Amino acid sequence: MPQILIIDDNASVAAALDVLFSLHDIDCLHADSPQAGLAALNTQSVDLVIQDMNFSADTTSGQEGEALFAQIRSGWPDLPVILLTAWTHLDAAVALAKAGAADYLAKPWDDIRLLTTVNNLLELAETRQELARRQRREQREREALAQRFDLCGAIFHDPASVRVVQMACQVARSELPVLITGPNGSGKERIAQILHANGPQRRQALVTVNCGALPAELIEAELFGAEAGAYTGANKAREGKFEAADGGTLFLDEIGNLPLAGQMKLLRVLETGRFSRLGSNRERQVTVRVISATNADLPGMIREGTFREDLYYRLNTIELHLPALAERPNDILPLARHFLDDAHQLSDGASRALRHYPWPGNVRELRNVIARACLLASQARIEPADLALPAPGRSHLPASSQAEPDRERISAALTHADGNISQAAAELGLSRQALYRRMERHGIARP
Repeated sequence: MPQILIIDDNASVAAALDVLFSLHDIDCLHADSPQAGLAALNTQSVDLVIQDMNFSADTTSGQEGEALFAQIRSGWPDLPVILLTAWTHLDAAVALAKAGAADYLAKPWDDIRLLTTVNNLLELAETRQELARRQRREQREREALAQRFDLCGAIFHDPASVRVVQMACQVARSELPVLITGPNGSGKERIAQILHANGPQRRQALVTVNCGALPAELIEAELFGAEAGAYTGANKAREGKFEAADGGTLFLDEIGNLPLAGQMKLLRVLETGRFSRLGSNRERQVTVRVISATNADLPGMIREGTFREDLYYRLNTIELHLPALAERPNDILPLARHFLDDAHQLSDGASRALRHYPWPGNVRELRNVIARACLLASQARIEPADLALPAPGRSHLPASSQAEPDRERISAALTHADGNISQAAAELGLSRQALYRRMERHGIARP
C-alpha cells in the first residue's frame, strides 16, 4: 500500500487528508513540524509528501515551508512533494515549481484534483522505482560480465548492445567463424576483439585486414602471401595475413568488398585450412579462426551475383548484429563521457543534444564530435553550441560512412558528376580505387 507523509501543524487538516486517502487505499503518516517530518523520512518508507508552507503562529510568508522543501529536495531528490497552503503567493509557487515541487495547492483543496495529482505522482514514482531497480540489475549483470570476461574496454549500457556483448562472450570459446554485421562506425572491431580475447586463440595474434582499403589486385597477395616476382614490384617473398594469424584470429573487416576471385580462395581456406601463395604451387596449412565484419547487405549482393552464397553461409555460422548507435540510446552518454578529456564535462543541455541527435556516423562520429568540442570549448562545461551538431536531417559525414553505396547510388553519383570519377568518388566518400572496385562489382562500365 502506498504511504504518504503529511507535514502540517494543523491536526484537523491531517485528519481530513487521512480520511480522504484511506478511502482510496492510501496509508498516511502525520508529522506536525518540519523537524518531525524530516525524522519520519529518515525512518519510514514514504512514497509522497504533502507539506504545509507555514508552521509558526501568525506566519504567512511561506519561508518555513520553502526551507523544509529545500531540505527534502536535498536529502530525497526523487521524492514527489505537494505544497499545501492557505496563503497563496504566486511568485513563490512558480519558483518552487521550477525547483521541483510536484504541485502547489491552496487550502481548502479540491478533493478530486488532489486525488488525481496524488495518484498520478504515485504511478510515476512506481515507474521510476521500477526503472531504478532495472538499472541496478543491469549494472550488476554488466559487472558480473566484466569479472568473467575480458571486455577490451567496451562501453555498453543499452540492452541492445549488452545482448551483443553477452553473445560474443558466449560464442568466443568456439572456433567457428563469426560474421559481425552493422553500420560503419558502430563498434564491430571492438566485438571482434572481445571474441578473440576470450577464445582459445587469445594468446596468439589477432590480425586485422580491411578488405575495403586494398586494391583488388593486391587483396590475394595480402591474404595469402606472394612469392618473389609474382606481380610487378614483388621483389621478395612475403607472408600473407593467414600465415601471420596461424594459431590465432584473422579479422576480415568490410568482407563485402572482397573480389569474387578472393572469395573463392577464402572459401577453400575456410573449408580445408590450406592455401597457396600467389605465384606458388606449394600448399601451406594453417589453423586460423576467421571473424568477418560488414556493413553491406550480403544477401542482396548474393542476389546480384557479387558475393558467393556458399562463402556467406560459411562465414556466418554465427552472426552477431550490432545495431546503429541511434538504436541503442542508452550507450550515447556513457560513450560521450568516456571520450571526454579530464578537463571537460557535459552540461545538461549538451547531454540532451547528444541524446536527441540521430548519429548517422555512429560511435565514430560521436568520438569525433566530443574530441572537437574538447578542443574548441572555451569553458570546462561543454554546451550544445560547442558540439556543433548538424541540423536535423543533415549530416556532415560522407555517404559511405552511413551505408555501403549500392548500384543506384553509384550510378546517380556518376551521373551527377558527368562521369568524373574523382568527383563521384568524393560525393560517395570513397577513394578512386574504391569506387572503381564497386563499379566492377556492380557491372558499371567506366566512363
